[in-house]
Amino acid sequence: MDSKSMASSGPVGIFDSGIGGLSVARKIRELLPGEDIVYVADSLHAPYGEKSDNYIFQRMGAVTEFLLVRRVKAVVVACNTATTAAISRLRVRYPIPIIGVEPGIKPATLSTHTGVIGVLATPRTLQTNSFTALAQRFAKNVRIEVQPCPDLVTKIEALNFNSDQTIALLKQYISPLLDKGADTIVLGCTHYNHLSELISEVAGENISIIKTDAAVAKEVARRLSSGGLLAGGDHAGSEEFWTSGSLTTYHQQIELLWGKSSKCYHWL
Repeated sequence: MDSKSMASSGPVGIFDSGIGGLSVARKIRELLPGEDIVYVADSLHAPYGEKSDNYIFQRMGAVTEFLLVRRVKAVVVACNTATTAAISRLRVRYPIPIIGVEPGIKPATLSTHTGVIGVLATPRTLQTNSFTALAQRFAKNVRIEVQPCPDLVTKIEALNFNSDQTIALLKQYISPLLDKGADTIVLGCTHYNHLSELISEVAGENISIIKTDAAVAKEVARRLSSGGLLAGGDHAGSEEFWTSGSLTTYHQQIELLWGKSSKCYHWL
């Protein structure tokens, strides 16, 4: 097997601070059924949304090093906070394709009729220079209202998708955006994708909800194709799921969000 074939046979590495990135992994699996996937949830150090940029970069490096041991051919940073905090530094350090995810403000500008876009995100994402630059890029055409959502990731990690507490939090975070005239809400954290239907229900039928998981999957496919890294053959891709946190909890999360037969492992 030549070096190019060996490279294309490697898995796609995907990581997040927890299970949020599974929403991105799912779209990648749907679009690229032949690719092997190695997913890492850095749950022991979650949530990233409460950490400093340097701490997040340190964790991103540690996870990427682990994925390289697994011989991945590309890394997907399936976390808005990590992407906005430090993905540029990660790309300088490692030569393989590194794909991130950022809040979908651009598609939101094409959806809004009122000219007001709401963004739900972790406090850390909203504080980064990268997010500020992203928002300023489109601020000439629309008004962007941001809403930090502390505690929401914790509820999602605990699989409290429909609890009264989670619904109360969503109402608390969404109502101010609606009061300011937002007709489009951007989900600025991959964890929130797991609540997209509930968010839509709380926001109301006339409010557009913008996710970027499908767009990220398309970018992964584009980068693999342009680099000659797409998996060959007709075999179905495999998945491995790793966590730095509780393996018992992770089994429950993966079983609910991916499937009972999934392989889960502990990593530190």
